[in-house]
Amino acid sequence: SPVTVVITSEADTWDIDSSSCLGCGQFVDWDRMPDPEQEACIPRDILSKPPKELKKLAREGYWAASRALRAQVYHQLIQQVACRLVTPDALVYRDVANRLFGKLSVSSHPLPEFLEACSMPTYCLNLEGVTALKKILICVGNLFPDITYSPILPSLVALLLHYSEDEAQCFENISRLIASNAPHTSYIDQSFLAHQASCMTFGDLANKHCPAAHKLIASTSESVFEVYSEWLSWLFHDLPFNYAIRVFDVYLLEGQKVLYRIALALLKQYRLSVSPAELEGTHIKADLQAFVQNIAEHVTVDKLLERAFGIRLFSRKEIWLLQMANRKALMERGITMVQRRQSFHLAVDMQNFSSSIVTAQEMRIIWSWIPERFSLFPPLLLFSTSEDGCSLQR
Repeated sequence: SPVTVVITSEADTWDIDSSSCLGCGQFVDWDRMPDPEQEACIPRDILSKPPKELKKLAREGYWAASRALRAQVYHQLIQQVACRLVTPDALVYRDVANRLFGKLSVSSHPLPEFLEACSMPTYCLNLEGVTALKKILICVGNLFPDITYSPILPSLVALLLHYSEDEAQCFENISRLIASNAPHTSYIDQSFLAHQASCMTFGDLANKHCPAAHKLIASTSESVFEVYSEWLSWLFHDLPFNYAIRVFDVYLLEGQKVLYRIALALLKQYRLSVSPAELEGTHIKADLQAFVQNIAEHVTVDKLLERAFGIRLFSRKEIWLLQMANRKALMERGITMVQRRQSFHLAVDMQNFSSSIVTAQEMRIIWSWIPERFSLFPPLLLFSTSEDGCSLQR
């Protein structure tokens, strides 16, 4: 029988239509994506392995071998997350999206208030993907009214869209992360108070685990806290996609604790890559951001994760207790969810600081060593030899 032969030019691309597959990537602009990972033969029973082995595989980048595997792993891992009994699912999303949008365009609906002043990375999503991202965030705002501030949410939804078969599945998965109630484990901060407490916790950890970088930042920046307030943006805004998705791999298995690890590893690498002389007159917050954006020039993603997991960090429970202590200090200072947009600075006013013992720069370094929850409050002078004399009785 006759055979038809179709000849194409070498410039033509042969995209495999996998629209019926999980994680087919219909929301992705493939022309903007980094080089695709090579497909590999993946055992189908991989998700039956014990948690310790799964963590090892995720840290080593095993999911990166196959888009379909990563999509399958993400969905099943999130389905295993312990969460509140009444958590919106895919069916709820379809119902609410139909009611909210109908035939109207998404642009006619404002984004939720909890995204005010937050950036929205799209991670190479196409126009359909960006629309889906906005619809999901609007539905999250509608179904989770308790969320008052969450700058990390847009990035997480955008990453999940790469590996979701439709909007509804992506919404269901992000809802389970939002509604997680596992003890001493959190995935997504949902208030300004919780976000600021996590930034303070990162400052405490940086002081302990990255003393050289911490001292450098304290000596060259007016506010250490202002620099550390961007720590989550380093991971889910500034990192290139092929780094951010590897961070997401381990984050789904291990929660927020791994984010601290990887951000600390970035801070350590930054200190190795710059000298105090190079930072003279530079804006260190912007310099750190540019460093993270160009991280591939300094360290591979495998080496970055290896260094991150080499840090002997507190246990998940100890980090949770530290976060709670920082939240309590913020509340005592009057930083609450109601005042979520209120800005604040740590308590030493360097503009009016004077001392015959230390310079303003030295005082910034000393003050940065104090745990964040104590450095919120202005110091009170209890004793001075120039005023009280040198008598031990006084």
